[in-house]
Amino acid sequence: MKQDRIGFLDECGKIFFGVGLSSKPISAPLLEYYRALCAVASPRATLQCLKSFSSTDFRNEMKLVSVSTLIIHGDEDKTVPIGLTAQQSAKLIPDNQFITCKGAPHGLFYAERQKLNADLVKFLGS
Repeated sequence: MKQDRIGFLDECGKIFFGVGLSSKPISAPLLEYYRALCAVASPRATLQCLKSFSSTDFRNEMKLVSVSTLIIHGDEDKTVPIGLTAQQSAKLIPDNQFITCKGAPHGLFYAERQKLNADLVKFLGS
């Protein structure tokens, strides 16, 4: 990242949205837009975010959540693997509904937006 921050952000964006040889869930212009948004942050802020993502531990706080909680996670998330995060969160948060979004990357808010919106509306109506 220190050598080529924009190249790093470009690759992270592709992983985030699940862009691969056979999968193109996001257009090239939209991918460029998100890369440009990330590029506006300072290099130090980008590095601190990476450190924070990899070292912050919320396990003790999760046990204290006292409201019904919806956990939605893509099983093709290469940014934040489901087994290390969402599945563990579902074990720790007392009153939760856990939904695995089949084939979805971390950026499922865009790649699986119709399914995500339907799941949100269903949860909010329950």
